[in-house]
Amino acid sequence: MTTRFRALQHRNFQLFIGGQLVSLIGTWMQTTAQLWLVYKLTNSAALLGLYGFANQIPILLLASVGGYVGDRYNRLYGVIATQTVSMILAFVLAALQLRHMLTEWEIILIAFLVGIVNAFDVPIRQSLFVQMVGKEDLPNAIALNSSIFNGARVVGPAVAGFAIAWVGEGWCFFLNGVSFLAVIGALLAMRVSRAKPHPSKESPWQSFIQGFRFAMADVPVRSALLLLSVLSLFGLQYSVFLPIFADGILHGGARGMGFLMSSAGVGAVIGALYFAGRTNYTGLARWIAATSMVCAIGLVIFSQSRFFPLSAAVIFLVGFAATVQMAATNTIVQSRVPDELRGRVMAVYATMFMGVQPVGSLIAGGIAKHIGAPYTLTIFGLLVLIASLFFFARVVLKLNQAPAESAVSAN
Repeated sequence: MTTRFRALQHRNFQLFIGGQLVSLIGTWMQTTAQLWLVYKLTNSAALLGLYGFANQIPILLLASVGGYVGDRYNRLYGVIATQTVSMILAFVLAALQLRHMLTEWEIILIAFLVGIVNAFDVPIRQSLFVQMVGKEDLPNAIALNSSIFNGARVVGPAVAGFAIAWVGEGWCFFLNGVSFLAVIGALLAMRVSRAKPHPSKESPWQSFIQGFRFAMADVPVRSALLLLSVLSLFGLQYSVFLPIFADGILHGGARGMGFLMSSAGVGAVIGALYFAGRTNYTGLARWIAATSMVCAIGLVIFSQSRFFPLSAAVIFLVGFAATVQMAATNTIVQSRVPDELRGRVMAVYATMFMGVQPVGSLIAGGIAKHIGAPYTLTIFGLLVLIASLFFFARVVLKLNQAPAESAVSAN
């Protein structure tokens, strides 16, 4: 096995990646269909923002509990449980839509329930990686998992765009439910040694605080997480507005939205594969700063573009840059955290990355209601650019003047 993709030498990771690819294609089909359906039913930027808020707010509130569970119980069984519940919710969504009983409020409610599941799934699944591949191959596993996630992001929205036009949103939801069988089967076929439990009388909140203190005390981890939070709060809100840009501004309809989502996904896949192909992981702070700036500038250009090919090209760059930044941040965090705190610190990662997105969605929807989606996204892109320049000045330049802090150096 080439050293560039060495995590694939582990049987458990091979099973996981295969099951994830099928399941995530279904997940992206469902996400695309939900966004389009909310837009079609309401034509409201505010309700698109509310949908994003409902889907992500549970992570902000419950990721600490997910990290607590991941550090104290069987992580493999935990992921099997979360995937099973997600499958059931997809079938419920499909049944309601196929029976013509689905309104925007049921979509938002089910998005909220899926968010609750993800609040447990994300920190537990991230913590499971080290059991599948070990610490040495962990950075490569993170990057390859990101490649699979974003590979599905290419295929899923494109398939959904055509499926919505041909057979309707309900079948997208149904196919997502079926796709979960692949990842559940793969997880059941794994042979993972159970991580040593870490008994504690601490509450989930106290455990989260312990993980938060570790993250904030470590300068590279703290700085990277704070910049990722800014990207999540403002930069990643472009996905909420894609129905508006695709249909109302670029006049591409559901297929146009699927194409834009796939363009971002292609960029993300290339970014993830590039990161996976690295043979060393030094210089991560510089990469984080550079990709964050590229993402910010791309968002500003995308927000003001009225030419579909230009919009697709720019959103491709945004997908590439954002994915490299996420993978680099995840690598810094996972490489520096002690195993007994892994679940708790990954709960902090999930909260600061995914947990702040709902706040951004509400802010985005509220502002766009008054000044429109293009100007809202322009403002958000500029805010990400300011934060990127601050990170470069306060972290990268200072680290250039100091010796490397670890084998997986932030500098």
